[in-house]
Amino acid sequence: MNDVFDRLQAVEERFEKLNELLSDPEIVNDPKKLRDYSKEQSDIQETVQKYREYKSVSEQLQDAKAMLEEKLDADMRDMVKEEISELESNESEIVEQLKVLLIPKDPNDDKNVIMEIRGAAGGDEAALFAGDLYRMYSRYAEIQGWKTEVIEASSTGIGGFKEIIFMINGKGAYSKMKFENGAHRVQRVPETESGGRIHTSTATVACLPEAEEVEVDIHEKDIRVDTFASSGPGGQSVNTTMSAVRLTHVPTGTVVSCQDEKSQIKNKEKAMKVLRARVYDKFQQEAQAEYDQNRKQAVGSGDRSERIRTYNFPQNRVTDHRIGLTIQKLDQILQGKLDEFIDALILEDQSKKMEQDDNE
Repeated sequence: MNDVFDRLQAVEERFEKLNELLSDPEIVNDPKKLRDYSKEQSDIQETVQKYREYKSVSEQLQDAKAMLEEKLDADMRDMVKEEISELESNESEIVEQLKVLLIPKDPNDDKNVIMEIRGAAGGDEAALFAGDLYRMYSRYAEIQGWKTEVIEASSTGIGGFKEIIFMINGKGAYSKMKFENGAHRVQRVPETESGGRIHTSTATVACLPEAEEVEVDIHEKDIRVDTFASSGPGGQSVNTTMSAVRLTHVPTGTVVSCQDEKSQIKNKEKAMKVLRARVYDKFQQEAQAEYDQNRKQAVGSGDRSERIRTYNFPQNRVTDHRIGLTIQKLDQILQGKLDEFIDALILEDQSKKMEQDDNE
């Protein structure tokens, strides 16, 4: 525990130093330093406030215990003992909250998200399920007060998607959506199945943090730009102008296409967002693989091909295989009510990280 409080004291001292720096005219006139220091202060503010709350409660507890050493009548002694019990409970609760706040924060947590959903095994049924997942995440985003924007979509014409790429704009979006990476499995009777047999299909979900230009170094000379006419379902041309754009990042072989907008410029802008996120994610995945050789993985960093969740329609049941959680509310979950899963995954992730810290 002494190590925890040493770290908290260091965080508080850094917070005070940042207060001084943010009042320094030299910093105020330097936009980059001002932004960086302001973000750092914002990131640790909650921890500092909670630590100060702990110190206040601890001081009150010491004062209350000191009162027991004095001569008190029976009623007063009972009142002091009750106050001590409440303060001790409060102190323990704050300590647990502080442990969570001290977990190293994922630097991507506050970022917007680029989601990529693809129908996998199961043909048309997999594409329909990909559409269900897209609508589920869109509704969840709406509940959170976030905005969604489709970047690229390849629809099947029957309500499904071979692939759909969209952005979720909202503070903290990545912190919640990052646990959705992986293969999602559906078990249901397809609408086109006359025999009423249950089929199993899959769709894959990739959740990428939006990368800013300063975070990933992509040079124009490394990008090949191809333009072509947009096409609709079945391959028919829907636009005689060369508005669709394909970007290829030559060093990594990453390819992104976008034809959702009528404007070539807008399509290129959208494609660049996805390209930047994919290249950034590639570098992160490589670094994570090296890191994981020496340390057990946390919940959110599993293999993208891992089957993470099953949606069973006949039993109205959804099971997350990583944490063994089953919820009999499939209909509500598909309406975007994902909090039970996401909250449980965040808690599991925090618990694993705290356990790792304790073992080091």
